Amino acid sequence: MKKILFFCLLTGYSIAFGQTELVFVYFTDKPNKAAFYANPLSELSQKSLDRRTTLGIPLNDQDAPIEQSYIQNLQNLGFTVTDYSKWLNGAAVNATPAQIITLQAQPYVQSVESFAKNSSGGTKTMQHNKWEGTADTQKILTTFDYGSGAAQIDQINLRQLHLAGYTGTGTTIAVIDTGFPTVNTGSAFSRLWTNNLIKGGYDFVSKGTDIYNTSLNAHGTVVLGAIGGYIQDSFVGSAPDASFYLYRSENTAVEIPEEELYWIEAAEEADRKGVDMITTSLGYTTFDDPKYNYTYAQMNGTTSFIARGAEIAVNKGIFVLVAAGNSGQQTWHYLGTPADNVKVFTIGSVDSAGSASGFSSYGPNSAGAVKPDGSARGTATSTVNNNSVTTVNGTSIATPIAAGGVACLIQAFPTMNRDLMRNKLRQTASLFPSYTTQMGYGILNFGSLYTSVLNTSELVKKNKIAIFPNPVKSILNIASESDVLSLEIYDNLGRLIRKATDQKSITAEDFPKGTYYLKIQTKDKVYYEKFIKE
Repeated sequence: MKKILFFCLLTGYSIAFGQTELVFVYFTDKPNKAAFYANPLSELSQKSLDRRTTLGIPLNDQDAPIEQSYIQNLQNLGFTVTDYSKWLNGAAVNATPAQIITLQAQPYVQSVESFAKNSSGGTKTMQHNKWEGTADTQKILTTFDYGSGAAQIDQINLRQLHLAGYTGTGTTIAVIDTGFPTVNTGSAFSRLWTNNLIKGGYDFVSKGTDIYNTSLNAHGTVVLGAIGGYIQDSFVGSAPDASFYLYRSENTAVEIPEEELYWIEAAEEADRKGVDMITTSLGYTTFDDPKYNYTYAQMNGTTSFIARGAEIAVNKGIFVLVAAGNSGQQTWHYLGTPADNVKVFTIGSVDSAGSASGFSSYGPNSAGAVKPDGSARGTATSTVNNNSVTTVNGTSIATPIAAGGVACLIQAFPTMNRDLMRNKLRQTASLFPSYTTQMGYGILNFGSLYTSVLNTSELVKKNKIAIFPNPVKSILNIASESDVLSLEIYDNLGRLIRKATDQKSITAEDFPKGTYYLKIQTKDKVYYEKFIKE
């Protein structure tokens, strides 16, 4: 029915002989770009401009808005234009071969590129349901004991940043996904609303704002929950104080190439709003119409439209995280796109023991770049949905766990070059300098990166500090050149369990065996040290 309606819309232009295909029409220029450069706030928020200033990224023609008269020209030819990209400087339309020739002859058209990358057409293939990992487990909502998210946070050594006060405050994340049902009503997200951390959103599939409709797939909800969800005494996300924009780009009822454009449009809007990060647990390899299918050879980071769009987002200073995919046990066991792009940070999945999850898709990309870049927990991972804690599986959930860690790092080191941050995340991962095709450089270690930066940067004070003995049986001592104002001990769930003031020792004799964190406040600096109670 959709195709019949579409052809009816085209009859004003010509009778459509031959099969149509989705193409992207590249425009020649942006005639009004000078007006943009004279007033960048006409297109970008101050926060977006501030990010560029902080990271030393100049404005360029990609930032200027698309020429609306060119869109109108396409409509005058009889095309319905609903999706276009200022970054790529063009618009998507469905066209027959004859219409493509007409488009190429227009003076404002630079070129026309088809989304169909499979010239042989092929046959429709049965696809693994990429939503299976979350859809099945969401049916049974399990309530966990206090701190059910602690294990996945500790596996990536994120607790150290949380205790240091870095919980994502001031960092803005765009979540691009399937929709966010119950986020506006569920108690698991009430803390975000109370603290004004949901900044906005949009549905690029239906071109509206109803991103919380309960008919939408809840994949986006549980992804957001892993980062920003909060249930008192039950669950805390990996960056509970980050701010969020929520965008829908995926229609789970179909798999169509237009979804790549929806994603790019969402990324452009995220840039306009000034986000620091994009996290997306979406990926594409095959479509309902097999002529749009990709081959592994095309997973090179530059063939797909979405991979090119993701790279532009990175070049704007946005840290982009993408799930590797859940095809590890399928005939197609490779990662999808945009996870194949070398500049995005691709996340694989591990289990509680630190082994690669069987479903986690394999790298490298077809150009040989190591993918995934690193890994986080994606097997039996805790998150929240509506009012409850639940457990899900997939690189879809490993990615937001890691994204929360990156948000904390950006809060801690807002001026750090993002390429450097990505490199340091790889270099501090568990397998570096080795890697595997499923885990990349291994399990991410945010605490190690945080400590290494502190130890080599101007943030380090001359005053040194040490704790001993470690492991400890009874009394933990602090050696410091400065006066110690206060000591606080936190358990592995982040609970404050002991506090002392104006002393350089503290008792731990009555603590159960395990790992603890000591916060040391001196007159110059706050230190965080991990110790073992034996």
